[in-house]
Amino acid sequence: MDSKGTLRICRNGHKYYKSSGCPTCPICESERKTNIGWLDALSAPARRAFEREGITTLMMLAQFSESDILKLHGVGPSSIPKLRSFLKSKGLKYKME
Repeated sequence: MDSKGTLRICRNGHKYYKSSGCPTCPICESERKTNIGWLDALSAPARRAFEREGITTLMMLAQFSESDILKLHGVGPSSIPKLRSFLKSKGLKYKME
């Protein structure tokens, strides 16, 4: 392993370096953008969390409280202000606790 990490090759043949144990290929992740603006603005783990839960619209997101969203694996506190801004741009808010 060098300063860039360990060379890995994903099942699609992409070569990339990773210093962590995370098996996610960054090239595959960048290719699987959703074309849903607010989802694509999030980190890959957060985007996957919403996809797993089937939350694909801001109307659906507004049905959850901030604490509900933070319980999703892959969504951290830094996502909340971005999500709040997206909701506000559509006249929506998180569900009240």
